[in-house]
Amino acid sequence: MLTLDNSLYIQMINFIFLVIAMNFIVYKPIRKILTQRKDKVDGLQQNIDTCKNDISERDNDLKEGVKKARNQGNLKKEAILQEAAEEEAAIIEEINKKAQENLKDVREKIIKDVEEVKASLLQEVDTFAGNIGQKILGRAV
Repeated sequence: MLTLDNSLYIQMINFIFLVIAMNFIVYKPIRKILTQRKDKVDGLQQNIDTCKNDISERDNDLKEGVKKARNQGNLKKEAILQEAAEEEAAIIEEINKKAQENLKDVREKIIKDVEEVKASLLQEVDTFAGNIGQKILGRAV
């Protein structure tokens, strides 16, 4: 049978002493290390979250910068195209003016040549008329 004597009290005191000793020697340092590790992991997680936020902000800034640059490029392109169209119109206008001047000069030259030919033909009309008359009549006129 089982008897309760002083050894039970000694075993209880021994158990309580071991629990307290284990708490100071093993459990507290392990808890302290686990707490430090948890704090370190939490700090690293905060750093990761901060880096993710920074990356997303930089990505948004980059996208916005590209969008602004594209818009500015399109505006410059439009300005250059407008300037080129104006320059083209000026060149075409200048060419048209030169063509009109050339056309005027050619017309004046043609009119002058026609008048010269007409004057020379008028001088020779009598000769031609006489020759034709001689050929038709068969005698000198």
